[in-house]
Amino acid sequence: MIVITPVLKPVSQIELSPGSVVTIPNISWLEFESILEELGEKRRTRIAYSNSTLEIMVPLLDREIPKDLISDMVKNLLKSAGRRYEPFGSTTFKREGAAGVEPDACFYILNYQRMIGHRRLLPDDPPPDLAIETDVTSKTTIDAYKIIGVPEVWVYDSGRLRIYLLQDGEYVESDISPNFPEIAIAQLIPATVERAWQVGNLQALEEFESAILSEGFANG
Repeated sequence: MIVITPVLKPVSQIELSPGSVVTIPNISWLEFESILEELGEKRRTRIAYSNSTLEIMVPLLDREIPKDLISDMVKNLLKSAGRRYEPFGSTTFKREGAAGVEPDACFYILNYQRMIGHRRLLPDDPPPDLAIETDVTSKTTIDAYKIIGVPEVWVYDSGRLRIYLLQDGEYVESDISPNFPEIAIAQLIPATVERAWQVGNLQALEEFESAILSEGFANG
């Protein structure tokens, strides 16, 4: 009789190539917390957890460039509109016992003042007002954002920007961002990202800044 004994290997020792996604079902909240601690904060991987399913993702290089550029564009738009904000990067957001997610970038806008000076999230802190994801986003990721209650999520993938707004507990796709209602975000962001592949991030961002100023988006 042959007995097969499972070999348990720490998640941190699993070697993943860029672009890989590993899905692990039937993970309890305590196991999720333990895996997060094991992985540590200084890592390339991104995680998403909801409905007892954990996803671990390793981004591709061509995901990093749009991520940084889109984040810079959001900062520029907010500054041009005279709006204050607090960027929280790829912070791990959690809803105790239910969900966890790490956006590529995120911003507190309406709640920015409450988050000033926070070095760690507190249990009663609100979710970010805007989260940004680049590359394909799974149901696990979207469900995690939904459970945590992020009101607006942008997903940039393959040259397209989708804007998801949380309404009555579900995400609906929109052509307009409530944070920038007068700007054609869904068209302008992808066009600028594509331009960056041709002329570089700096020039593309400078052209973007000129465009929003010429269209009168800045206050005053």
